[in-house]
Amino acid sequence: MKTLKYSRQREAIKAYLASTKRHPTADVVYSHVQEEFPHISLGTVYRNLNLLAELGEVRKITTPDGADRFDGDVSQHYHVICSECGKIFDLDMKMQDSLNQLADHSFSGTIHSHTALFYGICEDCEKTSVQKQ
Repeated sequence: MKTLKYSRQREAIKAYLASTKRHPTADVVYSHVQEEFPHISLGTVYRNLNLLAELGEVRKITTPDGADRFDGDVSQHYHVICSECGKIFDLDMKMQDSLNQLADHSFSGTIHSHTALFYGICEDCEKTSVQKQ
């Protein structure tokens, strides 16, 4: 594998993702990184986000709405998507390795890992819903 050339822009993207728990889209990352690098293109941000995800330096979260989200926390953890506002939250829950074993029994190959997205309504949206009633 080729040695990856250092990039200040790529480091700024990683630093932004490490500084937030919001799981931003590429467009949001672009708007933040553009403050430091006004001439950066959206394409450059997309390429670097995908490269960082391939290298395992950030996590890419594919969502049903079609907009990939990015997470600077690459540790194994689950996420919850609010079905009202669309925000993504980290779920403070131990990874369920037993799911790998259960799935392995139903698969002719070998299961190594899994990801899961949970869906629900966040606390803020629940409060808003109660206030409307």
